[in-house]
Amino acid sequence: MASLEQCESSYQPKSMSRAKQWTDEVEDLYRFQQAGYRDEQEYRRVKQVMLIERWPETGYVKKLQRRDNTFYYYNRKRECEDKEVHKVKVYAY
Repeated sequence: MASLEQCESSYQPKSMSRAKQWTDEVEDLYRFQQAGYRDEQEYRRVKQVMLIERWPETGYVKKLQRRDNTFYYYNRKRECEDKEVHKVKVYAY
């Protein structure tokens, strides 16, 4: 059986880079990072949720609960503007 320390380390990213151009993945990361999480994986682990509300038309995240238990509501269209793309962190596990 793996120790708690080993399990926790498997959640830690091995590397991080910055997004260079907008993609659907960058849009999702932008939304999770606005709400205070690295990515969807960390959000699911911290909030213990299986289902994340998404817009059916675009597949983008619709609503996220922040760490202080307030909510962020997102539009169905792109929110990460070109000038914000370089701020998005892309993690590799």
